[in-house]
Amino acid sequence: MKRIGLIVNPIAGMGGSVGLKGTDGDSYKTAVKMGAKPVTPQRVSVLLSQIKNKGNLSMLVAPGKMGADIIKGKGINFEIIGEIGETTSADDTKRIAKQMLNNGIDLLIFCGGDGTARDIYDSIGLEIPVVAVPGGVKMYSSVFSFNPKAAAQIIDGFLEDFIETEDREILDIDEELYRDNVLKTTLYGYLKVLIFKNLIQAGKIGSESGRTIEENKQGIAQWIIEDMKEDTLYLLGPGTTVKTITDILKLPKTLLGVDAMDNKKLIGRDLNEKSILEILIEFNDYKIIISPLGGQGFIFGRGNKQFTPEVIKRIGKKNLIIISTADKIRNLDCLRVDTGDSDFDLQLKGLVKVIIGYKEQLVMPVEC
Repeated sequence: MKRIGLIVNPIAGMGGSVGLKGTDGDSYKTAVKMGAKPVTPQRVSVLLSQIKNKGNLSMLVAPGKMGADIIKGKGINFEIIGEIGETTSADDTKRIAKQMLNNGIDLLIFCGGDGTARDIYDSIGLEIPVVAVPGGVKMYSSVFSFNPKAAAQIIDGFLEDFIETEDREILDIDEELYRDNVLKTTLYGYLKVLIFKNLIQAGKIGSESGRTIEENKQGIAQWIIEDMKEDTLYLLGPGTTVKTITDILKLPKTLLGVDAMDNKKLIGRDLNEKSILEILIEFNDYKIIISPLGGQGFIFGRGNKQFTPEVIKRIGKKNLIIISTADKIRNLDCLRVDTGDSDFDLQLKGLVKVIIGYKEQLVMPVEC
């Protein structure tokens, strides 16, 4: 019988759909005012439902919305540990993680983003392995599973004594700079992660700079611009590859956000889900232009959560334009999606075309 801890960050990921790029500090209150809904409870519910070997574990869970409320009725023996108030904080995560460690857990499951990973590291270091369920906005650290179902497979492997670990990097993302369109990452520490092939994401790799890479981006952008149709809404996702399109057109671009363009003019900047849906009403034709996250291959679900399942459904899979430099795509076996709706993710699976240069495309599989 394995003893496993569970801690859920109930506010992680809430800033994504409303375009806040995170919920650190007072951003959580802003997200709530903008209509953001909790993300992590549903993701943990999927995780717990997918575990097959439930009879081989007992769980220590954080109280209330940090775990206990979600695990009830899932057929798993559990015990509640620690106390929390009405409003939760990083201190709750750190304190309860230490309590669980002192109570002899063999594995700690947590759900959140890069900030939650930092809190877990502060509490347990490399003492025991973890399973990190992606629930934040960015998740650039290399400790996270691809999605809740992948996390359940890892846990089942652990329960069957397939235990191979690796120390993986936690990246410290400066959220204030991130909101100001600057991506600054530093190495914060490491967590001991259970390694199962094709279930754990890599860390984010930034776009390389150099004459050939820039020429590649220029070629991609030039073809996109030449192929743009009149009276069509183009939603431009984050990243330097997409930004090259607006650079050529001498337009500003929200590097880490979503902008809207029509007839080669900007009509919206740093949009969230609500503002995207409002703009869509005004058009009959629309496209999303996105680039996969370097090193991970995610086209949806990492750093662009303004593209919610509702938005993508409205636009349609056939209206996705995926672009990537050749060096980035060369290191990927497939593209990935993790929209938060696992049933919808299945609809996005399949083969897609990726523009990798001027009038150059290749076909890649999309997995979830």
